[in-house]
Amino acid sequence: MKIVVAIKQVPGRDAPLRLTADGRWIDEGALDYVINEPDAYALEEALQLKEQHGGEVIAVSVGPERVGSTLREALAKGADRAIHVVSDSLGMLDSLGVAHVLAEAIRAESPDLVLTGLQSDDLGLGQTGVILAELLGLPHTTLVLHVEKTGSGIRVKRELEDGWFQHVELLLPAVLTIQSGGNKLRYATLMGIKKAKAKETRTVSATTPAAAATVELLRVLLPEKQKQTRLLTGSPAEIAAQLVEKLRAEVHVL
Repeated sequence: MKIVVAIKQVPGRDAPLRLTADGRWIDEGALDYVINEPDAYALEEALQLKEQHGGEVIAVSVGPERVGSTLREALAKGADRAIHVVSDSLGMLDSLGVAHVLAEAIRAESPDLVLTGLQSDDLGLGQTGVILAELLGLPHTTLVLHVEKTGSGIRVKRELEDGWFQHVELLLPAVLTIQSGGNKLRYATLMGIKKAKAKETRTVSATTPAAAATVELLRVLLPEKQKQTRLLTGSPAEIAAQLVEKLRAEVHVL
């Protein structure tokens, strides 16, 4: 089974955030970058399928030169090879544009299965995977927690609302977006890091997407820190009643 995993490099969650002068994005100068966590779960699902059924896992990512470190991490964890689609204009592409770039790289591989994370930690749009499936003309399903190989295809477990789950069977090839938490993520071992140095990373140039951006990011705002003090008066019973009402109606914790 040949499995392609689309991974994205995102700013680390603990990285200091400062806005650019025009306020349209964050200043990337002082950031450290990591693999997008939902994509890490997609990679783990692919590696487990490979361990059970054999085959090949290919990591593909779009971005500037620094994306190479994230691809090397994927190789160290067990991916067999990587494809780096070089693009310094990733921030100017919307989900449709990114999906076009990924589709062009993935189509040439003719994979049995394409996995992506459910969404990215930086933008959180949750659209690239399903648009990618449409562009590739493949069946897809989302919110996948577990994938099981069957005789004619795969059977997946999807997470629904209110603790419900759904099992869906799909023919291959197919595209799945993986929900975080379905597996325990592995760490790259020292041996894996050494082996990664000998694994192939193919670099290709991103061509202009077939469709112009349909979404434009106009401004990014940092969360405002607010402090507010309210003095409750009355008898202890009255103060307790007021406190309970505010927790229920304003803070929404009751």
